[in-house]
Amino acid sequence: MAERCSPGGVVRGGAKEDRSVLERLQKSFEGAGQLVAPDLADWVQSGLVLSRLGARYGYEQIGRGRLTNDALIAMSAARLGLCILTANSRDFARLAQFRDFQWETLSRAG
Repeated sequence: MAERCSPGGVVRGGAKEDRSVLERLQKSFEGAGQLVAPDLADWVQSGLVLSRLGARYGYEQIGRGRLTNDALIAMSAARLGLCILTANSRDFARLAQFRDFQWETLSRAG
């Protein structure tokens, strides 16, 4: 993993929230101009990373379809200098082998 995430530059992935909560969150981020979406370069980088990852680990083994969204999140965050907070350390660790980006594993309370 790269350096620790800095406050203010965080992307949280994998949140399973109620739809109304997500809609309010979306409106809040849109209003603040802080909604991130992949651009063409992010899609291209994701394809290259997934291709290299597939060549190393085998296409069936890595579940490329499942990794596509994580790759897009990682490439978008890397472009913007944001840090990803995730509970999915396995997939982001694999992606980080092929493209540098900041990410941290969320600890699960319980």
